[in-house]
Amino acid sequence: MRLFDNLNIDFMGKRTTFYIVSSAILLFGLIMIVVKGIQFGIDFKGGTEIALQFDNPVDISYVRSEVDKLGLGNMEVKTFGGATGILLRTELQEIPKQIMPHVKSRIESLIGNIYPGVEKKVTDSTSNTITYTFKDPQIASVLVNRLSEAGYQTAKASSEISDPSIVVRLGISDIIKENLSQKFKDNSFSIQKEDKVGPKVGKELKRNAVLAVLLSLVAILIYLGFRFKFEFAVGAVLALFHDVLLTLGIFAALYGVIPNLNLEFTVTVVAAFLTLVGYSTNDTVIVFDRVREQMKLHKTLSVEENINHAINKTLSRTIITVFTVMISIIVLLIFGGEVLRSFAFALMIGMITGTYSSVFIAGAFVLEYANRAKAKITF
Repeated sequence: MRLFDNLNIDFMGKRTTFYIVSSAILLFGLIMIVVKGIQFGIDFKGGTEIALQFDNPVDISYVRSEVDKLGLGNMEVKTFGGATGILLRTELQEIPKQIMPHVKSRIESLIGNIYPGVEKKVTDSTSNTITYTFKDPQIASVLVNRLSEAGYQTAKASSEISDPSIVVRLGISDIIKENLSQKFKDNSFSIQKEDKVGPKVGKELKRNAVLAVLLSLVAILIYLGFRFKFEFAVGAVLALFHDVLLTLGIFAALYGVIPNLNLEFTVTVVAAFLTLVGYSTNDTVIVFDRVREQMKLHKTLSVEENINHAINKTLSRTIITVFTVMISIIVLLIFGGEVLRSFAFALMIGMITGTYSSVFIAGAFVLEYANRAKAKITF
């Protein structure tokens, strides 16, 4: 299928206008990054992220007020995928020491209700586990089941049937579930996930994410330098920097603006940025291939004319490609759920900026280089 046949748009003649548009958007994005900052997710900040799924819609302000009473410090509470989902975020990775005595007292109270007066001994205790030992292994087996039903992660200390010890594992989600279950007796909920990332791991992931994007750009520069000419490689990589910065600025500007859309910078979003780099490069290579063909066939035409002809001839292919890809992205955005929504949104913005830069920016950078360096590009 061919669209826009026989086009003769002077893209390069209007490049100053595109420079102004891109500069304005980039400046706005950079201001937003400085003012609002990039909101990093748990992947990069470190902490704990817990997702709750209620059976019925829940009042988030009431959940927030109840969570604040738990003594878990500053905890972010927001909706997650709809009116029945709640997402909790905290910088804590384990239960605070001041809350542990209360938690221990609650567990022992449950044990006392199941077996009044039973003899028990705490044989081990860490920041997130308590090990109890009983005289009868049968008591230990029953308590494993009963405490698990109460919401505590409980197991035998070993696989031996005769082992009289049980290990109760304690996480922030256990505290939340225990306390909120009493407040929402008519609206039960389940823990969908509990992700923990240490601050050191978060810093390493942040560094690795930046390195992944930068190294991909360097690799593309080297590849295009061999495949085309150096000026083409520089034009393509500058266009890619343009795409990444533009998308990053839009992320910062729209954070907290669009309801039910989590625009935090996570590992998933980094994957979207790398996908964007690959897609935009592919699109730019198609245009540059046609430019090279034009220069070989029409040696008497100027660089500007050859670039214009190449963009006009590939515009149909570019629009059809981005349209078909966009259909898949929109499906992911609507039906992909909370986990894939930020990935799909980053891709959607990236596809738009990538297509824009392939048509209006990459070739313009090549032309500027040729004009300013007064270099004649030949193949």
